[in-house]
Amino acid sequence: MPTLVQIGPYRFFFYAGDRHEPPHIHVERDDKVAKFWLDPVRLQSSRGVSSKELNQIRKLVQENQELFQRRWNEYFGH
Repeated sequence: MPTLVQIGPYRFFFYAGDRHEPPHIHVERDDKVAKFWLDPVRLQSSRGVSSKELNQIRKLVQENQELFQRRWNEYFGH
C-alpha cells in the first residue's frame, strides 16, 4: 500500500489492489479510516472519524487532489 504523503497526523495512501475502482485515496489516523473518491472529491466511507474531522480531511484531499490523481495514474498506468 503505497503511502503518497503524510500531512499532520494523516497518512494518505492507496492499495495496490485498488486498480479496478475509480481513483480514490484512503486516509488513516490511529485507528480511524476514511476513503474519498477523487473526481469529484467526495466521501466514500469512513470508520471512527467525526464529522468535523472529515471536513478537515476533505479539505486536505481537495488541496492535494492533483497530486493524488497524478500518483494514481502513474502507479496504475492510466
